[in-house]
Amino acid sequence: MSTDLPTIELTTGALIPQLGLGVWQADDRDTEHAVGYAIGTAGYRHIDTAAAYDNEAAVGRGIAKSGVDRSEIFVTTKLWNADHGADRAHAAIDASLDRLGLDHVNLYLIHWPLQDAARMIETWRALIEIRDSGKATSIGVSNFEPHHLTAIIDATGQAPAVNQVELHPRLAQRELRAFCADRGIAVEAWSPLGGSGAGWGADSIPNTLLTDPTVTRVAERHGRSTAQVMIRWHLQSGVIVIPKSVHDERISANIDVLDFELDDDDMAEIATLDTGERVGAHPDELNLGAPD
Repeated sequence: MSTDLPTIELTTGALIPQLGLGVWQADDRDTEHAVGYAIGTAGYRHIDTAAAYDNEAAVGRGIAKSGVDRSEIFVTTKLWNADHGADRAHAAIDASLDRLGLDHVNLYLIHWPLQDAARMIETWRALIEIRDSGKATSIGVSNFEPHHLTAIIDATGQAPAVNQVELHPRLAQRELRAFCADRGIAVEAWSPLGGSGAGWGADSIPNTLLTDPTVTRVAERHGRSTAQVMIRWHLQSGVIVIPKSVHDERISANIDVLDFELDDDDMAEIATLDTGERVGAHPDELNLGAPD
């Protein structure tokens, strides 16, 4: 990597930048600009997208316009629920690569665990084949609970390199992180700043972390924004973090977190926010878009 971003070594030996840019809910125009700016100007080297985001083509154009060599950029995309199953998974990665304009991705994730263990295991076997074919350097999962991880590991003997889950100070996922650490699985956070809107799960809550008094107090001590404090919290917790923004100043601010540290008191204060409350749905609640 050509920047000073911290990296985490995955079980494949690949280095994943610990801080990246997410593009969920960003339209094509915003995505293309944000990706190009993030890589070409702000210094990012990690972009996270998904087939379900419907902006892979815009991500590819942004990468191409950034002026940074492809070898320096870590690209993640995801297989959507409708593409579970061996044949569909192989077709899905080819379609994603075509939209991205790339010959491989650095990380390919199962986006959501189906409530169909046999098909989920079949899909994981297909991802192993995709990795072995060179179309993905590393493979992993998203939104997997310990029982989902156990099912695919027991069936194949191969653990995911990454598990991307909802994770923020109100949902620190300590037990899941410990489970993953014991198996060499890196943990990555989506909605690391608490998400947006009123929440979309059955028991979800609106995000108030950006204005939370505890986070605000820590931020004021360091002369930083609450977003920067939460990104720093993820980094110091050993979690990969991919905050989303399409605004230049926020994209730049989100990566400007490498020149300060939270101390033990800061980390202890933020730990008091861990109520287990989600903004998104629990992985066992949804079977959205499952194939017939």
